[in-house]
Amino acid sequence: MDRKLLAAYGAAALLLALAPRFLDAYWVDVLDNVGLYALLALSLNLILGDAGLFNMGQAAFYAVGAYTAAILSTRLGLPVLYALPLAGLAAAAFAAVVARPVLHLRGDYLLIVTVGLGEIVRIALVNDVFGLTGGANGIFGIPRPILFGHKVKRPEDFLYLIWGFVAVTVFLFHRLEQSRFGRALNYLREDPVAAEGSGVDTVRYKLMAFVLGAAWAGMAGSIYAAKMTIISPESFGFWESVILFLIVILGGSGSIPGVLLGAALVVGLPELFRGFATARMLVFGLVMMVMMVVRRQGLLPLRRVRFKAADVARAERERAAARPAPARAEVSP
Repeated sequence: MDRKLLAAYGAAALLLALAPRFLDAYWVDVLDNVGLYALLALSLNLILGDAGLFNMGQAAFYAVGAYTAAILSTRLGLPVLYALPLAGLAAAAFAAVVARPVLHLRGDYLLIVTVGLGEIVRIALVNDVFGLTGGANGIFGIPRPILFGHKVKRPEDFLYLIWGFVAVTVFLFHRLEQSRFGRALNYLREDPVAAEGSGVDTVRYKLMAFVLGAAWAGMAGSIYAAKMTIISPESFGFWESVILFLIVILGGSGSIPGVLLGAALVVGLPELFRGFATARMLVFGLVMMVMMVVRRQGLLPLRRVRFKAADVARAERERAAARPAPARAEVSP
């Protein structure tokens, strides 16, 4: 991570920390929503941006996590923050089951399947599966989280909780990008055939990307349930997946800073145009269209490292020199 990016993250963290002193509760709540969508978009970016898999059903994993946390807290009395990792595990397990049979699909076909997956989950929630989801009315009375003996209930409380989780996520995902797993995902995104020919287990890495992205979306769903204290199937419809897809594409697919900027624009711009009443979404749509025409690769596109032929040849010579010399067979006289 370069110094400029670290400085930008530090400045953003300082502004967020001071935001409650200068903004009213409404705008602090807007920042809370920006953070939630940033978490969800980062989880989708792992699947779409890093692995190159078209997924329009991320709201399904979001819903699984939110309902898992809501059921555990309202029926079993488990604190919401304790239910957060369990919500992530539930979403990850669900992703492992439903994604494995369809990961051989590519492009538009995978996108269509994930759209159907999101609708199946929404309809199952409306129909009150196993009598746990509350049907169309959803689940009420979800308790607020308690952190270090303090009940998190005000918008500024959730600001620090949500954006603290965002900071941890950004750090972990940057580390992930630099790992062997992250490099394999990028190789898979750029050329799946070449990646498979080079020995990369494409199905395994696709599944791991889906599962990890779903786990993060599930944990974000747990925080959403604690913040709202009520959830219903309408909160996890197809439009939520569209918004997340738009955030990733607008900010820059595969770019973590781009995703954060995309979340701020997609969630924040409509609020700035709220004074235009019914025309605000039209203005927002026009602004998004202009941005996509001017910056087709996103506002902060991913920096792709390019190697010169001399650099590649030098790396090959260094690897060859590092290999142990083959043992010579002894010839008896």
